[in-house]
Amino acid sequence: MGGVQPELDGRFSDPTAGPTPWADTVQVLEEAESYWLTTVRADGRPHVTPLIGVLQDDVMHFCTGLGEQKAHNLEKHRQVALTTGSSAWAQGLDVIVEGAAVRVTDSRTLQRLADSYEDKYGSEWHFDVGDGVFVSGGNAAAVFRIEPAKVLAFAKQPHAQTRYRFTV
Repeated sequence: MGGVQPELDGRFSDPTAGPTPWADTVQVLEEAESYWLTTVRADGRPHVTPLIGVLQDDVMHFCTGLGEQKAHNLEKHRQVALTTGSSAWAQGLDVIVEGAAVRVTDSRTLQRLADSYEDKYGSEWHFDVGDGVFVSGGNAAAVFRIEPAKVLAFAKQPHAQTRYRFTV
């Protein structure tokens, strides 16, 4: 990813707050164990589900079984929102990544991602790489990266809303 510029939104921020540094947002995305993914059903209704994911090269990745609802949704609508953070009101950092889910099929990239999943979550989340998919227990999973259109960070002490712009 090119340069990243944080912009504080003063309308939703404490007057004493500054923008959250990109490195802090990346750390939350790297260290989170669970995320919530919102996809769009064929009829336009949202579908929200918890999942695991990995950050690689400052880009979020997730996988889904080929028969799962989110996989069906992504066939028609690539736009997603991925969220993670803390449920506490006055501590932590909440992060939202909005963008397009793009299928990853390159074997070398899939192997790097499979290794990242296992490094992060342990051998319970071991994936073999098949023909453009992850394979586990005889089941295939599609792998996606999220090309960010907008990333938001919500700091809580003091409260601050930061939007990141990406430059090439």
